[in-house]
Amino acid sequence: MKNKFPIFLATFFLILNLGCEKKTTENASTATVASSGNEIKMDGELPSKESIPKLFDEMDFQQATQCYLWGLPIVAFAEWQQQHYKTFHATSNDLVLYNSYHDRLGILTANATTPYIISFIDLKANGPTVIEMPAGRTAGGLSDFWQREEAVIGEMGPDKGKGGKYVLVPPTMKDFKADGYFIIPCTTVNNFFGFRTLDPDPKVTEELVKKVKIYPYAQRANPKATKIVSPPADKKWYGIQPSGIKYWECLHAILQDEPVEERDRFFMAWLKNLGIEKGKPFTPDDRQKKILIAAAEKGEQMAMANSYEKRFADVRHWPDKKWDYVITMKNSAQREENFDEFFERSAYFYEAVTFSNAMISKTPNLGQAYLGNYSDSNGNWLDGGKNYTLNVPANPPAVNFWSITVYDSATRCLIDNPQKNADLSSRKDLIKNSDGSVDLYFGPKAPAGKEKNWVQTLPGKHWFTYMRFYGPTKAYFDKSWKMDDIKEVK
Repeated sequence: MKNKFPIFLATFFLILNLGCEKKTTENASTATVASSGNEIKMDGELPSKESIPKLFDEMDFQQATQCYLWGLPIVAFAEWQQQHYKTFHATSNDLVLYNSYHDRLGILTANATTPYIISFIDLKANGPTVIEMPAGRTAGGLSDFWQREEAVIGEMGPDKGKGGKYVLVPPTMKDFKADGYFIIPCTTVNNFFGFRTLDPDPKVTEELVKKVKIYPYAQRANPKATKIVSPPADKKWYGIQPSGIKYWECLHAILQDEPVEERDRFFMAWLKNLGIEKGKPFTPDDRQKKILIAAAEKGEQMAMANSYEKRFADVRHWPDKKWDYVITMKNSAQREENFDEFFERSAYFYEAVTFSNAMISKTPNLGQAYLGNYSDSNGNWLDGGKNYTLNVPANPPAVNFWSITVYDSATRCLIDNPQKNADLSSRKDLIKNSDGSVDLYFGPKAPAGKEKNWVQTLPGKHWFTYMRFYGPTKAYFDKSWKMDDIKEVK
């Protein structure tokens, strides 16, 4: 055994050396490595000098696609805010009333059944800002521009529906005090305020809205009147994320005013390589512009996949059906124990705006529940040129009402059809079957005699739908009530 051991060692090292020699020989030759469409020439174990610019372009492109996803919530609000200011001529101290079908056409996945009353408040322009809420049945809230809930206002808020004065305080102002006010420390300079009235009487709604006041705290002794503005009937507008270079222009503009949070510092480093920095103008060179435009296109494709074909665990309400939970975030802070919900946030805020904890209520008979469907029972995208049907079984699990709304997949807004209707709900005079169920129809033309139960879709365009349950009951949560998929009718 002693004599054999040196022979074993010599053989082992010979094999090892041959392996190393072979590896060195391979590395020494010039190889080509493909990376996302770019061929990278190697110089031994290193990328060749002429390939370095390609690698930096690839790195900037990949990071730009992720910055696109990261910016979705703040860009959506920033663009919508600009529509308020520039198209509607509203200010931070005015309210915009979205009442009609036409009014809502530019809002991401708007609810088509109840009015929206909304304001975007700029604390840089206003300083601390007061919102006076009258007594009455209202439900509303405030969120920052990353669309995280800051406060609940109305019946579920500290005023309990009895009315009160709230003051929004900029993030740079600490220890602000004001007797007789509900103090709301804001995490961003720009903030969203929205509410709806809970009384079904339109006259009561009108009177309540007129009593809401918004004004700078510094002008509290003699505030200017708050105007109620409506979207113009003769202009088409969209409060959605813009495409191409305009997406980055919007992102750059809003980042100038907002504080950088610890969680976002790496994204700001990536953006710096793309020409987007705080305190500096956005003047991308030709290379950066080309990358940004391509990344916005690819980023949106990623966003569509992330929203319309969600890959999150347990995303289906009924495992054998195609109804997804629209909201997969666990809370309005967009934060899990060990990570922030980057992809869950991107999925929701690509296709929707505003979020509150009431929208993911787990308490029967309170809040809302949202299910989304993007494909038919065979797994194909819902096509505006085809006909479909959906059976809603008897006794849908909603204390208040249910509604199903159709959206354009490209804009994520209400479908703009000649019918001027995008939703069907228990508030409408639908034709019921003898067992109490309701058959709904979607397609270019209504089935004969079924016009009341039909939403018109548009050939050449895809669509998706949300099913909303207001006051979801126990039957929703225990899944004892079950709805089928949307089926193509041939």
